[in-house]
Amino acid sequence: MLHINDLVFRYGGRTLFSGATVHIAPGQKVGLVGRNGSGKTTLFRLIAGDLVPDGGSVVRQTRAQLGRLAQDMPEGSGPLVDYVLAADGERARLLAEAETEADPDRIGQIHERLAAIGAHEAPARAAAILAGLGFDAEAQARPLDSFSGGWRMRVALAAALFGRADLLLLDEPTNHLDLEASLWLEDHLARFQGTLLLISHDRDLLDRVAGRIVAIEDGRLVAYAGNYSRFECTRREKIDLRAKTLARQLEQRRRIQAFVDRFRAKATKARQAQSRLKLLEKMEVAAPIVEEQAISFDFPDPAELAPPLMTLDEVAVGYAPDQPILSQVSFRIDPDDRIALLGANGNGKSTLARLLTGRLAPQAGTLTRAPRLKVGYFAQHQAEEMDLAATPLLLLGRLAKDWTAEQCRAHLARFGFDADRVTIESQRLSGGEKARLLIALMCREAPHILVLDEPTNHLDIDSREALVQALNAFAGAVVLISHDPRLIELAADRLWLVADGRVRPFEGDLDEYRRFLLEQARTPKKDSEPGKAAGATRKDERRQAAQARARSAPLRQAAEAADAALEALLKARRELEAKMADPKTAADGAAMAELGRHLGALGKSIAEAEARWLAAHEALEQAS
Repeated sequence: MLHINDLVFRYGGRTLFSGATVHIAPGQKVGLVGRNGSGKTTLFRLIAGDLVPDGGSVVRQTRAQLGRLAQDMPEGSGPLVDYVLAADGERARLLAEAETEADPDRIGQIHERLAAIGAHEAPARAAAILAGLGFDAEAQARPLDSFSGGWRMRVALAAALFGRADLLLLDEPTNHLDLEASLWLEDHLARFQGTLLLISHDRDLLDRVAGRIVAIEDGRLVAYAGNYSRFECTRREKIDLRAKTLARQLEQRRRIQAFVDRFRAKATKARQAQSRLKLLEKMEVAAPIVEEQAISFDFPDPAELAPPLMTLDEVAVGYAPDQPILSQVSFRIDPDDRIALLGANGNGKSTLARLLTGRLAPQAGTLTRAPRLKVGYFAQHQAEEMDLAATPLLLLGRLAKDWTAEQCRAHLARFGFDADRVTIESQRLSGGEKARLLIALMCREAPHILVLDEPTNHLDIDSREALVQALNAFAGAVVLISHDPRLIELAADRLWLVADGRVRPFEGDLDEYRRFLLEQARTPKKDSEPGKAAGATRKDERRQAAQARARSAPLRQAAEAADAALEALLKARRELEAKMADPKTAADGAAMAELGRHLGALGKSIAEAEARWLAAHEALEQAS
């Protein structure tokens, strides 16, 4: 599907790629990883033909249709579904031609082709994709230009997913999504039948979707079999092995050099010393793998306060009088709480965050705060309000007026800013550095509660891992809004569902929430289930589940058989992809071609098995 051979590309006097080579077979799902600035997005532009290599070649399979997530914000005054439908260029051309064509034979050919590409089912498919990304039927009928930038980028993603791409390039597709849409996207991409190349800082997405990882290392492309977790283990083993090899070689060089230094001047040993000196000159030393400097987060410990830190009793909150977004909100926050807010965008999660941080006042009910309580608030929009001409040192100094310059430097160092980075203009910081700066500014007063609204949008995988560790070590309470499932799973122990104007505990873990959302997407009639599931007792849920199983035992057996058949095919595909990722196999063109044909046939079998799986589960759901 894609062959990159000895790629060389320079940008701004800097060599991004030098001799980079990788081959991606049809049907493979590949995660592209590398440090910030290593050239991931540039590689996408080279693959798409936007940039021309300085050397080597980038070759796509002949007639392969390329799909990509648009970088420009979509514009237009038509309904959302029309914009998405236009992403299938062949369908649009054929429909336009059908309206003006007079030749009966050509009209027949057009309609035959339209049927072959599923043109008549396309509106339903486009609507389903938009629904998965958070647009209900009413929103889909609204004009595109009535939505904010973030929502329009979701429409651009829907268009990329709708187009019948053979090779799909997705660069950070979850950046503008909430958790619910991110979970839907995971499921959609896992079932995608084409070839996928994915850039993402979302480790869960890479783990669930990618079967192969390509890492940019020192200007080269290095392929690893398996998902991101397996890549991480393999790379760690590679680093350890390289370190041991280097230590062994250096010790050998030390011994040879010691012999040369000792006996070079002795006539009886001069010839042996000279021989060893030549050996020393010919010896190659393994180059160490240079690891990036570890990013750190170190939240200051707050002063101790007696629980509860905050109590809400029948609180209502909103922006317009007598029009609350949330009502009857009652809960308490204690110092050891780790809370994640679930619910689609627009349900009131950010409204609740503003209430907790004092940016909104209750319209009804009572909100009680502990004396001397300090609440820290992080939101992505704060980056837009930052004075970009000021340095991190200056920005912190303006807020912490009684701090010395050394105290400011020490505080910024807790969040990964070394002596050089604290004195450059904020506009020169990367997106991840700006996010870390905002967190550092938020923590200047050692808050007792951290309210974090999408803190990971611009953080790379290593920074996200560092944030998880810091949150788990933090001595105060955390309220978290995030589309990153891994962050929620590792940093939160309580889930609150914000839906239908209420805030309720969600009884279950994130996997249960994921399963419910996917079921809800298939059966929209159960829209009210999240609140119901959250409020139901575990005993009631188990009894209802037992009754449902008894009614539908034969259908359940058929669904389980479909599950097993599909899993066997998926396992076979993973094993085949692993074999194709083996460098020895990749070097054999004939073997790769045969495996590619086998993979294509396997893809068709999987598609048929998925259809049987869906039919079996739909029958089971209708009987439940």
